[in-house]
Amino acid sequence: MIVVTRLNNSQFAINPDLIERIHASPDTTLVMVDGAKFIVTETLDDVIEKIARFRAHVISLAYLTPDADYRPGIRSLEIVEGPHAIEEIIESGSTVPARPRRL
Repeated sequence: MIVVTRLNNSQFAINPDLIERIHASPDTTLVMVDGAKFIVTETLDDVIEKIARFRAHVISLAYLTPDADYRPGIRSLEIVEGPHAIEEIIESGSTVPARPRRL
């Protein structure tokens, strides 16, 4: 989630994966995949930077060792190297990673 600011200076968190497009004319408007629109005080570049940092953070979680996870029983994210790795995970009985959507 990224935190953005409405025109009345109230902040809210939004899932950047649900942002369809961003307009900056003159106010920055976030258009969501469901059609909802949010006008925010951040600039277009600021919103893009927040999204990039959020995604970098998610990717960095994949590199944590299991010992770095503070919640017992919860595994950290893992990078899967390809289809053969997915088959090995299935055979071992571990959780199967999500697959990307096909458009």
